[in-house]
Amino acid sequence: MATTSLKLPDSLKERIVKLAADTGKSAHAFMVEAIAEQTERIEEDRAFMARAEASLKHYQETGIGYPAEGVYEYIREKLKGNNPPKLTPKIYK
Repeated sequence: MATTSLKLPDSLKERIVKLAADTGKSAHAFMVEAIAEQTERIEEDRAFMARAEASLKHYQETGIGYPAEGVYEYIREKLKGNNPPKLTPKIYK
C-alpha cells in the first residue's frame, strides 16, 4: 500500500477528526473513504458522459432515436414499479 502525505488546513482537519469520531472511524479511515468515494463518483460521471457521447454520435450517424414523450412515460412507469414495454426506435433523418 502506498503512503501519501496530505497538508490540510487546521480547520478541515478538525472537522474530519470530529466527523470521523462521530461515525466510529479513525481520521485516516474517514479520509481514505472520502477519497475513494470521490474517485468513484468522478469515474462514474466520466463513464456516463462517454456513453452519452457515443449515443449522440450513433444518433447523428443513423438518425435512430426515441420520442421524448415515450421516454418520459417509460421512466414514469419504471418509477412506479411497473414493467412497461420496450420503446420502439424511430428514424428521424
